[in-house]
Amino acid sequence: MGTGAREDEGLARNDWSRLDESDVRVRPGKGTRPRSKRRPEHADAVTAMVIGKDRGRWTCAIDADSGRVITAMRAREMGRTPVVVGDRVGIVGDVSGKPDTLARIVRVDDRTSSLLRTADDTDPYERLVVANAERLLIVTALADPPPRTGFIDRCLVACYAGGVEPVLCLTKADLASPDELLAGYAGLDIPVIVSRYDEQPEGLDELLKDRLTALVGHSGVGKSTLVNRLVPDAALAVGVVSAVGKGRHTSVAAVALPLPDGGWVIDTPGVRSFGLAHVTADDIVDAFEEFAEAAEECPSGCGHLGAPEDPDCALDDVVTDGKASPERLASLRRLLASRGGHDVTRATES
Repeated sequence: MGTGAREDEGLARNDWSRLDESDVRVRPGKGTRPRSKRRPEHADAVTAMVIGKDRGRWTCAIDADSGRVITAMRAREMGRTPVVVGDRVGIVGDVSGKPDTLARIVRVDDRTSSLLRTADDTDPYERLVVANAERLLIVTALADPPPRTGFIDRCLVACYAGGVEPVLCLTKADLASPDELLAGYAGLDIPVIVSRYDEQPEGLDELLKDRLTALVGHSGVGKSTLVNRLVPDAALAVGVVSAVGKGRHTSVAAVALPLPDGGWVIDTPGVRSFGLAHVTADDIVDAFEEFAEAAEECPSGCGHLGAPEDPDCALDDVVTDGKASPERLASLRRLLASRGGHDVTRATES
């Protein structure tokens, strides 16, 4: 082939002007189709309550059949939406409850209450402990170990801030009298249950019936004994709920157990103290109706502790006008002091 022929061939190969779009094969790239922000409605989702959680798996009881326990994972579309024990959730997939089946949690219903805590009083990160609890049973021994009023106060603050009704449960009344401790909480009108090791707690079954109640207390106060009395087959029930944990000890995470006469109790053995960084003074005052309106008249930044910290606090006027008792205000201010760490013994597990 001569030099001229080779030059003509080269021109032909590089003459792109002769080509149009029909001569070019375009390979479609990824992401050319816009991603829809619409999530599936999941109209067929069944409603359930979360009764246990371990390592990315949630154990749930179906509303229509609380005895049917299923295991579920959080759907990808939910991202990092928190799901905790007590949450009401929508579930799709295999909800038969048969072994080795796995469903998906596709939504979390609005919560009626939230029991929150922080790691300490300076940590801004809130940890959701239990959702939708109607009551928190604060279990405290009267002796062996001695009662920790600082821990009780912090639990009360968490209740008032989260919309949960507190109940004080005093155990081991056969070892010490409850009178002195109860006198310190007389101004708060808290329901009280007093129990002994050798007797069934009077009135407790009726108090918990058909309600969702969380239990909290330090090691050794008799909480496990109380749970076993309320739920005779508690050990079996915990084993079923925690089976997904694959060997993890059942006492390290919250678990909901059904009561024989209706209702649920949530054992929270992992919660030993409440950091209250997320709670403001107004959150607590708002729970006391007789003081809430007067607090709006307080100077900016008032912590409602009274003199000398807050000499112009308007809450004193409520007592002066006879609209509330001095004991009630003293109890409120003790809770406020507990939240702020003033003259309150830190309640931690020894």
